[in-house]
This record gives sequence, C-alpha cells and structure tokens, in this order.
Amino acid sequence: MHLSDTRIRNAKASEKPYKLRDGGGLYLEVRPNGAKLWRLRYRLAGKENVYAIGPYPEKGLAEAREERTAAKKLIKKGINPARHRKLERLRNENEHANTFETVAREWLANNADYWTAKTYQQRERILKRDIFPEIGALPLRQVTSAHVLSIVQRIEKRAPSMAVIGKQAIGAICRHGISTLRTEHDPTQPIQGSLKRRKVQHSMPLSRAELADLINSLDRYPGHYSNRIALRLMLLTLARTSEVLRAKWDEFDFEQLQWTIPAERMKMRDHHLVPLPSQAIETLNNLKVVTGNSPYLFPNRSNYHKPCSHGVLWKMIASMGYKERFSPHGIRSTGSTILNETGFRPDVIERQLAHTERNKVRASYNQANYLEERRRMMQWWADYLDTLKAGDTKVVAMKSCGSKG
Repeated sequence: MHLSDTRIRNAKASEKPYKLRDGGGLYLEVRPNGAKLWRLRYRLAGKENVYAIGPYPEKGLAEAREERTAAKKLIKKGINPARHRKLERLRNENEHANTFETVAREWLANNADYWTAKTYQQRERILKRDIFPEIGALPLRQVTSAHVLSIVQRIEKRAPSMAVIGKQAIGAICRHGISTLRTEHDPTQPIQGSLKRRKVQHSMPLSRAELADLINSLDRYPGHYSNRIALRLMLLTLARTSEVLRAKWDEFDFEQLQWTIPAERMKMRDHHLVPLPSQAIETLNNLKVVTGNSPYLFPNRSNYHKPCSHGVLWKMIASMGYKERFSPHGIRSTGSTILNETGFRPDVIERQLAHTERNKVRASYNQANYLEERRRMMQWWADYLDTLKAGDTKVVAMKSCGSKG
C-alpha cells in the first residue's frame, strides 16, 4: 500500500519508532519525539544499506519519491547514493568558493604590485561595472563564450577600447583559473576577432613649426591656469600624462633640481628621476602659489586632496583646436624625435622617457650615470622650446650636452 500525504500528516508518534512503507524500498520512519524521516533501503555489492533522504515535511512525498528514483539509478550503476551526495555537496561548495568574482579579485590582488594605480583602477572599474553583475556569481567553470560575447558587445557600444580591455581581463582571469586548477578552458578563445577592428591612432610627432604653434597657443589658452601649467610641465620634462597629473609636491627637490616619481606610479614599476631645467623650476614656483595648499600639483577642483582627472588635458587639447591632430602623449614622441635628430645619445633619451632597460644591471648603471647627461640635455630642450616660442625653428646640435660624439 502506497503512502498518501494525509496518512503521513496524521501519523502520530509512539513509544517506539515505526515505519510507514511506500514501496521500492522507500519508507517514512516515525520516531518517539515526533520526527518523521525518509529512508531508502537498498542492497549494493551484496550488502544491505540505508540511505537517509531527509526529514518530512522539508521533503514531501513527491520529492522523496523523486529522490528514490534518482538514488536507484545510481545504485544500478554501482554507486553509493550517500557518498555521491556528499561529493556533489563538496563540489557545489567548492564551486561557490571559486566564483568568477572570487578568482577575479585574486587576480587583481596578484597584479597589484606590478600595475600602475591607473591600470589597477581601470581593470577593477570595468569588472565592477560591466562584468561582475553578469557573471560574478557564476562558478568560473560555468562561464561560457556566449556570456563573454554578450558582455563585450554591450561594452563596445559604449566604449570600444574598454571592450577590448574587458575581454582581455576575462581571458586573463580564466587563464589564472586554469593555472590554479579551477577551470579547464578560456571562454575568450573562441570569440577572438569578435570585436570590430579599429584603426590605431599612434602619437605622431609634431613638426618644429607645429610644436612652435602649440607652445604659442598654450600661452594664449584662456582656460584654467593649472591645466596650462600641466601641459607645459609635460613639455619641459617629457613625462607621461598620468605621471604629471598625479604628481605631488613632496616628490620635488628644489635644491637638487630633480623630481623623483615613485615606483607605484611608473608604468614599469621602477622609480624615475627627472632632472628639472630652470624653466621647469620657475614654472613650479609659480604654480605653488596657486596649488601649494594641496598635496597634489594639479588637484581635483572639488577635492584638493585628490588629483585631477586624466581627461582634463584631452579636453584642453580639443578646445585649442588640436583634437584630430595631436594628443598629450604626442609630446613625448615629438621630444624623442627632435632630440635624436639633434644628436643626443639614444640611451640617454630612452632613459629620460623612462623606457625601461631589460638588463637590470645595465638599468641601474643607466639610472645613476645618465642623470647628468639628461640634466644637460633637458636644459638644452627647455632652451630650445624658448627659441621655438620666439619663432626660430632651427635645430642646432649641442655635443657638449650629451649628444653623440
């Protein structure tokens, strides 16, 4: 006789436990304390066993029958259902502990010491904004190429360059998961080429006449004074945009006439010494009157304890009419071109641009021994910018300032 929900509900406890059978080995054990427990009796490898399905009413009659059917399929294959359930529980717990977000945050932490703050924040921002809401809670091994394609195509509509970064981040996270045995595949591989190829805009150097025009346009710029000074400091030092805009006053030594950019803000994670020509010192002294009460040379206008946005110079360049012709980063390629054409040693120029030497011993030598050459070279460069401003676009090689002999 099969059980019914009514019979189960009406079953009363007695002094001794008793069983209500449903058939196929399934029964309900009613205990003296009133507990009602589903059990399945079965034989495996010639031995009798009992499988605890769970309590009633947490598991109703229909659920108990379904689990009996599933357990019997396992038993038929020679699998112990209790052990199988334990393994499934452990696997589920393991996958919950290895969600995409968990592995992604581990990947971020592993790279924190190698990336610049800007790179770290950029990756973290796109993960939080676009990726975690979609796949963050999924076990890493369950992330599919379809998931990735949907995410990157949505990002691409808003910001094509960020879509590339997002796909690269997902791929790197999955490869980290592969190396730590938490997944077996990288779902970004099948969708290589799914994003539209975009024309790469390289930072083309300006001609001498164009550089002279930029310098004079900068002097006429009617916008914020600190923005104008930021671009001028880039011109005088050939430092990167991020290095200038996040510069702090305590990084500058006005007696030694040099600027030490700490390793955590450098692209290659090594501190960089920047010699300061007299024009840069004068510019900094003028700026200090305006922003000296902030730790930053170029503070955020709404919070002086934070640096300004990276976009301010791009907007400035656009407002000056250079949007399609020039980018702030082009200052570095322009300086490199002119200094090389003038005859300065390539190693000295590369060191000034903080292009890291792969040979660590040689890199240490270069940092220590090229400083004076760079100091002379950058003073020549600052003087040359003054001659451009005055209308003279000729270049005169200055061998005494570190040029090739």
